[in-house]
Amino acid sequence: MQKSALVIAIDGPSASGKSTVSRLVARRLNFNHVDSGSLYRGVAWFLLERKTRLDDARAVAAALGKISMDFMARNNAILFSINGSGLESELRSEAVNEIVSPVAALPAVREWVVDRLRRLVAYGSLVMEGRDIGTAVFPDAPFKFYLDASPAERARRRALESGGMPAFDAVLRSITKRDKTDSTRARDPLKVAEGALVIQTTQMSAGQVADLIVSAVSRKEG
Repeated sequence: MQKSALVIAIDGPSASGKSTVSRLVARRLNFNHVDSGSLYRGVAWFLLERKTRLDDARAVAAALGKISMDFMARNNAILFSINGSGLESELRSEAVNEIVSPVAALPAVREWVVDRLRRLVAYGSLVMEGRDIGTAVFPDAPFKFYLDASPAERARRRALESGGMPAFDAVLRSITKRDKTDSTRARDPLKVAEGALVIQTTQMSAGQVADLIVSAVSRKEG
């Protein structure tokens, strides 16, 4: 990590509020926001495009060798393109949603993505959200937070984001399944990082959580 660059690691399960909170914190502190999950989605999209079998380690490794991920800082966020293609809605497609979790569990993919995440300190101080930022990507980050909320609240939030489609019960099942996959994978499982401040967001707004994080960072920096 560059001496001049600070990293705020914000981890937590799906729909715990990481994305909204991380963007708010980045804007308030004039840091760059990094959604680590979008890189895994980018890799999943690329593997889909190439019709790569996820159970074929050599094929996955070969595909990773053909990805050129170029980054840029814009409006307090780090964005990227893949082989010259800017991706937005493609990363949130149903096809990507279905495979991103197993893709992110592949050791070769995790190593590839983590290497690129660590390079992003070249763009300055970061607010990086994910599931293993404080444990694996930047274990020495000076600021670590873990956001959590009840499964029911997280399912409610995700259902609202999608306009009620799919239904709450389906979203809850999906979140529960993703939690199990993320917390039991062999490589860099989802867990609370050592020294992280755990924030239960069930009864909190995104603004309130961001206030708490900014206050904690300011106290430590001061």
